[in-house]
Parts: sequence; structure tokens; C-alpha cells
Amino acid sequence: MNNIIHGGQAIVDSLQLHGVSRTYVVPGESYLSVLDGLYNADIQTIVCRHEAACTYMADAHGKFTGQPSIAMVTRGPGAAQAYTGIHTAWQDGVPLILFVGLIPVADRDRESFQ
Repeated sequence: MNNIIHGGQAIVDSLQLHGVSRTYVVPGESYLSVLDGLYNADIQTIVCRHEAACTYMADAHGKFTGQPSIAMVTRGPGAAQAYTGIHTAWQDGVPLILFVGLIPVADRDRESFQ
């Protein structure tokens, strides 16, 4: 029996252990393993079309529930566009956690964005 899990599944397992019930995501290839982990999890995944909308939705979730909300985006422009929602949550004191997918370590410093 193999008990090895991938990193994305470990993140999802941790979210479940902390009582996360919903995530807001803009899917991206830089964190496919997390999305794979969410597929069979008891965490509702709301797919968004823009990173700012994603973080605004997570902000609203945090305001209504008082619980930390989760947003997930990809690197580069995705992370930059998520900033407006993160700033809003910070200004209002809303608990919000942003996950940003990154490139593999082996591809860093190669200017290979996509």
C-alpha cells in the first residue's frame, strides 16, 4: 500500500482539516495538483473568470461567515489582478488567504512564463 500523496492533495487535506468549506479559484496550470485534489474533496469550488472577482467573492464570503476564505489564482498577471481584492479584505479586516500557483523550481530564472 502506497501512502504517498502529491503536494496539491496535501494542501487540500490541510484545508479540509481546518474546516474550509468553499474556495474561489481562477484555474491555472501552475496549480493543477491542487485543483485535482479539490475534485473529490468536500470543499465547494467556485470557478471565477477574473482574479479580482475571485478575491472579491472570497472577501464577501469572509465577511458573511467570519471565517477565513480561500482564493486561488495563477502567477504573474493573475496574482497582480488579485491584489485589489486582497487590499479590500485587508482594509476591512476580513480573513482571506490567497494561494498563488508558481512555476516548477527547475524552470525558474529561465523566463519561461507559460
